[in-house]
Amino acid sequence: MYIYNVTTNIEETAHDTWLQWMKETHIPQVLSTGKFLSAKFTKVLVEEDMGGYTYSVQYTVPDKATLDRYYEEDAPALIESIQKKFAGQLVSFKTELEVVDEFFVQRATATHYLFTYGTLQEREVQLGVFARPLNGFEDELPLYTISDIKVADLYPTLQHTGSKEDSIKGQVYTLSHQELHKADRYEGEAYERIEIQLASGKKAWTYIAK
Repeated sequence: MYIYNVTTNIEETAHDTWLQWMKETHIPQVLSTGKFLSAKFTKVLVEEDMGGYTYSVQYTVPDKATLDRYYEEDAPALIESIQKKFAGQLVSFKTELEVVDEFFVQRATATHYLFTYGTLQEREVQLGVFARPLNGFEDELPLYTISDIKVADLYPTLQHTGSKEDSIKGQVYTLSHQELHKADRYEGEAYERIEIQLASGKKAWTYIAK
């Protein structure tokens, strides 16, 4: 996995407008390209000789090829929009970081089971959504199949059949309350979270198209 870091020094006179624009417009536009898994927006705690304020945005991306496609397909128009809106008021530079390894603290507050059957089983997605890889176990969801109709023609969803012959194999992960809400944000408005009972007898959450 890679991190695409953009560091920006913004003049004090444009700071408030730029900060709001970054949070409400620019960062969502970058994520909407579909190239990145997540973004973290931080303020650099240093007094700059040049004045102004310095911020960093770290976008996680699964591989270098995807980042190169962003440079080619999306970056020119996004950079142009920044220059038009804040010409002469900011200085930015980019840094590419390759993730060598990651280490995590065990979370003792994980209390929710989440049954997954799609992209949340991918390590890169888990790191982007939860900032840690998930350790799961296999279980089955009875009375359901994978629907032939996909969300946005790309993503799978469940179909309740009620038939004892139908079941879906998947991975179950244990999440904290906060992590469960991160999963809600990742799945977005197209899905809703429902409570189901697995073949093992455990109750868990899963996502189904609205």
